[in-house]
Amino acid sequence: MRPALRARLSMLAIAAALPIGGCSDLGGGGSGAAATVAKASGRPAGELTISQWPFYVDRDTIPQFSDKTGVEVNYIEDVNDNTEIFSKLQPDLQNGSSAGRSIVVVSDWMAKKMYDLGYLHKVDQSALKTVDANLLATLRHPSFDPERQYSVPWQSGMTGLIVNRDEADVTSIADIFDPAYEGKVTVLSELRDTVPLVIKSMGVEIDDATGADWLAAIEKLRAAVESGQIRAFTGNDYTDDLARGDATVAIGWSGDAVQLQADNPSIEFRMPEEGCILWSDNMVIPIGAPNPTAAYAFMNYVYEPEHQAQIAAYNNYVTPVEGVAQVFARGADATLADDPLIFPSKRFTANCDAQPNPPADAATEIEKAFGQLITGGG
Repeated sequence: MRPALRARLSMLAIAAALPIGGCSDLGGGGSGAAATVAKASGRPAGELTISQWPFYVDRDTIPQFSDKTGVEVNYIEDVNDNTEIFSKLQPDLQNGSSAGRSIVVVSDWMAKKMYDLGYLHKVDQSALKTVDANLLATLRHPSFDPERQYSVPWQSGMTGLIVNRDEADVTSIADIFDPAYEGKVTVLSELRDTVPLVIKSMGVEIDDATGADWLAAIEKLRAAVESGQIRAFTGNDYTDDLARGDATVAIGWSGDAVQLQADNPSIEFRMPEEGCILWSDNMVIPIGAPNPTAAYAFMNYVYEPEHQAQIAAYNNYVTPVEGVAQVFARGADATLADDPLIFPSKRFTANCDAQPNPPADAATEIEKAFGQLITGGG
């Protein structure tokens, strides 16, 4: 982690260790279809533990929420990629425990996977009035959770290129295979981000991509790893490689580029010529969550446009909340009302695709092949 970020994060209430195997009276296990609702009860109080991705909240939001509600927040930036956090929490979740967490932030596909396995509660929609009032219309009925029964968007974003423009002239995903950048390229360990972008660079439309196309893209990546072209597969820690100068080109997430500019103004997000991958990360309530009431209070708090504007001004991701542009327009951050990373236009994302799942008839083979690639297992 960069020193500047470490200094900022030290001001947050971050838990270094959490109790494992904690229990609650909400029940546990079972199928997603039979999931119970985590009911709100009384006024928010006590402790709230959140598992979150890095670079996603400013230094003031958490303490301000605590001051307003009296809830003590343990804010843990331990989500490096979706599969990694799932593996970390699964031993507890399968026993009906959330390992102390009341909110975990994961991407759309992982939220659905966890729900289908019975690892998530349905949300108490009656306790989310501010969320309901301010959630963008375009995010109200996603295909993975059409009625928002178990997910509340945290932020959305774009997967594309993050480039040190002083070191690399890169505009296309195909450029990551240019020998000029040998050993200076990182790509994400998220199957649904990296492989679809490589498929697009091979001239195949994502909607038309077959299992064979996915496997061909994985083999292209494998060859680049074996030749030394690709330095590493990473989760959110690719930012460390860029900050140190060990990488000059990365497949990465849009808002992270702005975070990195604090130490190196030459780092920027570039929309690939092929287009990007669009996604959302979501707040979910894991089975056994000890304090859903505080979780709902936090969700409502960050859905107030003034509070959300503070978060979006920091992380530069696509906000899920109506009214944020108006907050920017009348304040000191007026230029952010036109920031394409926070409010991307249809033109800006014209060639982008929603984050896809691999074709069902080859999903197991694709998951296995990619898993072996990123772990060096053959």
